[in-house]
Amino acid sequence: MKTLPTRVLALAAASMLALTACGSNESTAKSEAETLVSSDAAAHADHANHPADGGPAPDGIAEASDPTYPVGTEVVLTADHMSSMDGAAATIVGAYQTYTYSVNYTPTDGSDPVTDHKWVVQEELADAGSERLADGTPVTIEAEHMTGMKGAEGTVESSTDETVYMVDFTAGSMTMKNHKWVTESEIEGVK
Repeated sequence: MKTLPTRVLALAAASMLALTACGSNESTAKSEAETLVSSDAAAHADHANHPADGGPAPDGIAEASDPTYPVGTEVVLTADHMSSMDGAAATIVGAYQTYTYSVNYTPTDGSDPVTDHKWVVQEELADAGSERLADGTPVTIEAEHMTGMKGAEGTVESSTDETVYMVDFTAGSMTMKNHKWVTESEIEGVK
């Protein structure tokens, strides 16, 4: 995944707007800044190097005892981790109780740093122990959700203890099996 940190994009967009505000071409600069921000967001959101089959849940993860959406439940996703995900129909294939983290990390393949990657679970972080990690905690990621993720160094951006789910769904033309992860607040029941 090739993406620039959000802060760098915001600074670049603000700088472009500020520099051109004195000139007569403000709308062109604004358009260029919006294109830069949206194309970078799209590169992250598309998960271009995401495997179609996420594989099994990590060893040691606890199944949720009474999930809102049990295995086999048809749901609608409200997450926007990748294009076409928000509003996609999905089937729950696993429900787990653990700590779930959004992480910032530097891929091992030399691609640009990734910010706010949703999600990795406690069991996918090296030597994470059993206690919830604080925001800003340095971590080594053992998940293989994306190219360059396994072994990457990063930090915890945020966390949740919501039930976390593995799902099967189709986004655009890509069918995802065992997609890791969506949290309970990113799912709606089928009406």
